[in-house]
Amino acid sequence: MNILLWIVQILVGLLFMFSGVMKFVMPYSEMTKDAPYVLPHWFILFIGACELLGGIGLIVPWATGIKRSLTPLAAALLVIIMIGAVVFSALTPTPAMAVVPAVVGVLCGFIAWGRKGSA
Repeated sequence: MNILLWIVQILVGLLFMFSGVMKFVMPYSEMTKDAPYVLPHWFILFIGACELLGGIGLIVPWATGIKRSLTPLAAALLVIIMIGAVVFSALTPTPAMAVVPAVVGVLCGFIAWGRKGSA
């Protein structure tokens, strides 16, 4: 179980770190070009910061053994972000795309559940 949690933690953590960095690197006009709903730039940057810090929080505390309780907390808070992503994706013309953030949210919930008892 520990190996499976580590694999999921690393993959999901890297996914969130990549996603968070891209929100800072990509121009705002490029991110909102084909979006049916345009979110304010400050909100996208806020979500990017949360994703970047959450991705770090999924890996670093548990790997170093310092403040291990931050890993399940980061995973639980990322579930909240993924709920928002599912709702936002469901409102687009292709609601089937909501499956991707839903799966990522379930994986974050799995990390939070798997790491809560041993923090």
